[in-house]
Amino acid sequence: MEVGAESFAWRLPRLRRRILRAAFVALDMEFTGLHSTSLQNNEPSLFDSPAERYEKARRSVQHFTLVQLGLAIFSKGNSNKYVVHSYNFFLFPSTLGIRDVEFTLSASSIQFLSHYGFDYNKFLKDGIPYMNEVQEKILRQHLLAGTWEVCSTSNADRDVLKKAIQEVTSWIAAAKEEDSMILQDLNGYQMLDVQLVLRQALENVWTEPLGDKKVIVKKVSPEHRQLLENSSYDHCKKKLILLSARGFTNLFQILVKAKKPLVGHNMLMDLMHLHDKFYRPLPESYEEFKRNIHNLFPVIIDTKTVTKYVQKKYLFPRISSLLEAYTVLCSSNLNPKGPLCPVIALASGCSRYAEKKFPHEAGYDAFLCGSVLLMSAHLLLCRSTDDAVEADPSFSQYLTVLAEQVNKVNFIRGGVASINFSGEDAPCRHPPALVVHVRGWPGLTERQIYHEFKARCRFDVRRLSKNQFILLSNKYKQLVLRDYRHHPHLQVSVYRHWRHSPSVNCLLQISGIVALWSLLAFVLGGARSC
Repeated sequence: MEVGAESFAWRLPRLRRRILRAAFVALDMEFTGLHSTSLQNNEPSLFDSPAERYEKARRSVQHFTLVQLGLAIFSKGNSNKYVVHSYNFFLFPSTLGIRDVEFTLSASSIQFLSHYGFDYNKFLKDGIPYMNEVQEKILRQHLLAGTWEVCSTSNADRDVLKKAIQEVTSWIAAAKEEDSMILQDLNGYQMLDVQLVLRQALENVWTEPLGDKKVIVKKVSPEHRQLLENSSYDHCKKKLILLSARGFTNLFQILVKAKKPLVGHNMLMDLMHLHDKFYRPLPESYEEFKRNIHNLFPVIIDTKTVTKYVQKKYLFPRISSLLEAYTVLCSSNLNPKGPLCPVIALASGCSRYAEKKFPHEAGYDAFLCGSVLLMSAHLLLCRSTDDAVEADPSFSQYLTVLAEQVNKVNFIRGGVASINFSGEDAPCRHPPALVVHVRGWPGLTERQIYHEFKARCRFDVRRLSKNQFILLSNKYKQLVLRDYRHHPHLQVSVYRHWRHSPSVNCLLQISGIVALWSLLAFVLGGARSC
């Protein structure tokens, strides 16, 4: 089910009811970009600690924005049946306020989403506004002071605003008090924007919404207008303006208050955008970010972490994507068949997901996340006991069998397997490293080293000293050591900390100097005594 600005407000009460009744909620997001290439040393690396990776990702999150958020609400029925309501929300930053919002587009990300059929017109023209607490505080202050304005890049096209003002100004010259006219074909938040602009520009008009796509404009006296402005029925009251400008943030706050388990796949970037766009700007402190997310969502489950655990525990095929995990779990004989297996039924408005695959559509991927979670949890529950599993296991039983994976978010290519949002991260454990000694090749850079070894294995490179580089890979091939055994300029060996670390070498040199001076002092002192 697709939801834009035009239909969001009246869908919100039903969404709230469904979330409160849900067993859990799954989400997925699509962005205007992932990793900013305009920032120096911002590429993810195997050398990264969780805190270092967070800082890199934080800078990227500040550059990019969301284009679509998928939400799949899983409600438990009888006989281990789960009914799924899946939604695609098109999002666009709120333009109601003083400061305009800027964001970056990554060409590769835009091309990627276009390949999978993403509709950028819906993102730009019918995107639901949103704001975080800091932006809301600024808007609230300007509303109270009466100094707010609609940004020039509002959701309401400039042509729509211009046409509305022209129609009203040409009409009002000949109109009498209490005469009225109707503006038609206004979509979503255009209805609010047009009313705000007209009221600011003309002191002798009053506006009210008329149905879904119309606004009625009345000519009134200044005294009458003042009475209307103080009326509790004014649809442009500051409280309602704020509610409209917050848009999707209202749904985010419903999710936070509901405290339902939140499910995603490789969801670190999703959590960072949730924090930055709907809660508060991302803090500099990695630990503060973890605490904030845990307070907002006490139970987080990353299906990437779950499927990695299932792969290790059972003979499970290697998978590289969420869709592959779903396909394998649906078809594999690992997953118990029969009445005990959870039945996942899509609600009537979402039935197209049962008929066709829609990879990288946020609502579809959110549906896959929740389905993979249920099937993986059921598999683990059945394999964890020799006794028969009861006919209708509760979702809390699934959470119990997943206890080791709860609040562990997958860490892609780094020193730890996952980030622990409810405690301390595991110590960093990098894979075995190689060290490259350079001879007779002056000015060699990390980039040149990377391209030299890229054909043999994917390495991350970091300079160790003037003539040495460290290579890290999830798996390095022995042939790299073999092939470079007789290379004229590059000598490759396994990295040994005691032998290759500059700090250890420096310490050894200082110790050697101290020992030499001590020996000289002893010898010279002995000579004088003789």
